[in-house]
Order: sequence, then structure tokens, then C-alpha cells
Amino acid sequence: MDNVELTTPAPAREQDRWEHSGFGAIYAEHSRAIYYLALRLLGDATQAEDATHDVFLKAFRKLAGFRGEAAMRTWLYRITINHCRNLQQSWQARTMVSTADDALWERTAGQAESPLRVLETKELGQRIQRSLDALPEEYRLLLLLVADENLSYHEVAELTGQTADAVRGKLHRARKAFAAFFAQTA
Repeated sequence: MDNVELTTPAPAREQDRWEHSGFGAIYAEHSRAIYYLALRLLGDATQAEDATHDVFLKAFRKLAGFRGEAAMRTWLYRITINHCRNLQQSWQARTMVSTADDALWERTAGQAESPLRVLETKELGQRIQRSLDALPEEYRLLLLLVADENLSYHEVAELTGQTADAVRGKLHRARKAFAAFFAQTA
């Protein structure tokens, strides 16, 4: 008699991975990156946290529609970008004053850090955020996806519905605009 080994095949697609490993594993793997992308897009820690939960809820509900043509991370980023844009366009976002907390840029000083170094780091973070906020939305998004999320031009092109060459050109202009705004905030 032949020796037949019964094994469970590895999931062929990332959707299967969600179904086999459970939603918690995917959330644990991607939630931090989604949160930081939402934070950079929205500029408010509380809104970013809420957006992160909303993104995963949407992803879970639309899991059956995920075709697996893109990586799971790319799909989640697309949902995050769309969700944050919707939040920014909502009536509340247009009519209310931002309550972004300065604590976002503060961090506890380590034993080796001087108070002056902590202040410099905080001020640098604020300058970076002000420079990002001054950019057009498209430039800010491109910079965040490439610099913070380490996505390739091809992945960014897929997320934004552009060609990789268009992303490369716009990213070059975005970097120049960021540098100009950053120099002005000195």
C-alpha cells in the first residue's frame, strides 16, 4: 500500500492566509504601518487610531472581494488612503479646528539624552510635519508612501493609479517642494 502523507497545503493567496491564520494575525502584522500612514495623512493621533480600526473593519467586511492581485499590504494601504481622504473631506474635518496634541511630537527623554536634545528632536518633528502639511495632498501622499512605508515606485503607482514613471517624476517634484518648505520653516 502506498504511504500517503496528509498535509494541509499552504494558502495559495493572501486571502486564504486571512481565513487560515485568523484576522488577529493580519491585524498584528499590518496595524502599525496602517496607523502611521493614517497619522501622517490626518495629523491627529486619535483620528489615526480610529481610522486604523475602521480600515481593518472595512477590510474584514470586503475580504470576499479581495482578488489577491495585489499584496495584502497594498490593498490595506489603498483602503487607508481612501478612508483618510473621506475623513478629510467630511463636514467635520472642514469646519472644526484641529486639536492635534503637541504630545504627538514629544517623547520621554532617555537617560543619555539632554533636555536640549529632546527639544531639538521635538522641533525637528514639528518642522517636518509643517512642511508636509504645506504640500499638495498628492505630493504628501507620495512622500509618505515611499519614505515612511518603503514602497517601490511600482507599488505606489498601483496604489495611486499612475504609471511608475509618473510616480518617479512627481516624487522628484514633491521632494524639491518639501525641501523648499522645510528651508522656509527654519
